[in-house]
Amino acid sequence: MTRATSSVSTRHEPDLVGQSVVVIGGSAGIGLETARRARAEGAEVILVGRNPDRLERAALELGAQRFAAFDANDPGSLQRFFQDLPEQIDHVMVTAGGPKYAPLLEMDSAQVREVLSGHVVLALEVARNAVGKMRPGGTLLLMGGTGGRRIGHGLGIVSAATAALPPFTAALALELAPVRVNLIAAGFVDTPLSASLLGDRLEERRNELRTTLPIGRVVGPADVAALAVHIMSNTALTGATYDIDGGQQFVS
Repeated sequence: MTRATSSVSTRHEPDLVGQSVVVIGGSAGIGLETARRARAEGAEVILVGRNPDRLERAALELGAQRFAAFDANDPGSLQRFFQDLPEQIDHVMVTAGGPKYAPLLEMDSAQVREVLSGHVVLALEVARNAVGKMRPGGTLLLMGGTGGRRIGHGLGIVSAATAALPPFTAALALELAPVRVNLIAAGFVDTPLSASLLGDRLEERRNELRTTLPIGRVVGPADVAALAVHIMSNTALTGATYDIDGGQQFVS
């Protein structure tokens, strides 16, 4: 007797086919890798960055739908960018900006305001300008960190800024619904930004993390990009913070 058999396809269907992803800070590091991953999952990507040459190279590499070079912290430029988009969009990821470390007593009032409110203000400006162009179920995806959760010398006011982002994300998710809002909290990620911050200490830090992290390796931009695309594609996720640091916060 011959037994009939049937094959089950294990072929992966792209998660973002027919969707569009705007990446603010998309010319390098986590932003560029997320745009690359989104393209691989079938999305059209729109890149924003401050460096025109680097941004154009990234756009050509990815076959981006369009790109725009401007400082996202300039409200007028940000407003014009979203107003000029001819089509609706699905997801917006904000990776622009980075942590600023300094002893508290060495910071003036303007620096304190910038560290405490910089990411929140940028996220609010993006939300205000993007929400009218975003389809229901899309997500505004923000970047934060896990390193600032511990108080320590040299962190300055970063810990306070880090603590503000999760409740801000949750509150914004309620206001923007049915557009979703989520936060990725990363530890050390091996990016050009990390290299510029650490300088000659970069390889030392990499070796330290390889030795101490539970995962036994350094977190890279592709790890964060995979999480970002999952959050974009899973429409049940909103108002939440997702840690990705290889267990760094538990061993450092």
